[in-house]
Amino acid sequence: MGASEIVNKVWNYAHVLRDDGVGYGDYVEQITYLIFLKMADEREQSGQKVRVPKEYSWARLIKLDGDNLELQYRHTLENLGKLGGMLGTIFRKAQNKIQDPAKLERLIKMIEKEQWSTLPADVKGEIYEGLLERNAQDVKGGAGQYFTPRPLIQAMVEVMQPKPTDTVADPACGTGGFLLAAHDYMADQASTKKQQRHIKEQALRGNDIVDSVVRLCAMNLYLHGIGPSDNIDECPIEANDALAKEVGDDRVDMVLANPPFGKKSSITVINEKSGKKEQEKLVYERADFWATTSNKQLNFVQHIANMLKIDGKAAVVVPDNVLFEGGAGETVRKNLLERCDVHTLLRLPTGIFYAQGVKANVIFFDAKPTSKTTWTKKLWIYDFRTNVHMTLKTSV
Repeated sequence: MGASEIVNKVWNYAHVLRDDGVGYGDYVEQITYLIFLKMADEREQSGQKVRVPKEYSWARLIKLDGDNLELQYRHTLENLGKLGGMLGTIFRKAQNKIQDPAKLERLIKMIEKEQWSTLPADVKGEIYEGLLERNAQDVKGGAGQYFTPRPLIQAMVEVMQPKPTDTVADPACGTGGFLLAAHDYMADQASTKKQQRHIKEQALRGNDIVDSVVRLCAMNLYLHGIGPSDNIDECPIEANDALAKEVGDDRVDMVLANPPFGKKSSITVINEKSGKKEQEKLVYERADFWATTSNKQLNFVQHIANMLKIDGKAAVVVPDNVLFEGGAGETVRKNLLERCDVHTLLRLPTGIFYAQGVKANVIFFDAKPTSKTTWTKKLWIYDFRTNVHMTLKTSV
């Protein structure tokens, strides 16, 4: 069965669960858990060591039905989420959203029919990417904010040309689109086994603050064959707030990112006296930042600039005019132009994002050593918006 047929098969079943109140995002998550358990079982049978405890294995699930199945599945998710590495990342805070045991059993049997481990990595990846893209199109659920259109990602990676020896990071990695595209580009350039191993096991690093998205990204990389094949304890993706702590000495050669849009970072707190929920601005006090602000985009720009090695390169999607505001925006712009070579700005056409009406640019800049003079001498601006009409189905 081809990748598109499998995507249609598993996606058609999503509509059945949708009637039971299981949203597309939740469905993709449940598929993630079950496919992983099935693949782990297949690898176990082929003689590979897998860290899934037998009491929470696929073999236990497939034998059960009714309430016993639902109970076993719930316990499986809870206990695997307590482990470390790739397993813990994928099952972190996992919950069963399929309350009808009959539908859960049907989904398990559907996955049981496929031999996932024997499918080529690109086919498995295509299946999963198909599910993620359809989930992103479910705009009402807000899933699109974590899914950068693949033609845009592809164009950015081809322009940036990551080398097979590079380390590439995305501090707001979503479902892993930039990391996967960079991996594929680097893999095509690799000429030695050492480079191939580096690309597979060490080249990629990602963060995201949303647990559910981190697990989708981890599973996406896993299905593409990325990560240490003999060590499931390691995971290149972390579930944390990339902005919360200063960048250490572990800098990278390239950053590709589309940080979350929205002016303010905020947290919800409970007032001790009134017991009511209140919003508080989340302001990051960091010694390595040029300006203190609650503006997420400005914070990500500062963070990304600090992530780069000397001569490291970045391509970052930002909203219109984010660097041309006063106050903190002016401070960030001034420092970025002085300390980095901000050489190109690409004005993106509207209509290419899943959230309609988004106006965005891509800024390209290179990190430079300390200098008495401003590094940015010329800024090339490419306008791909004026008199250009684009839709999601059109490549950029």
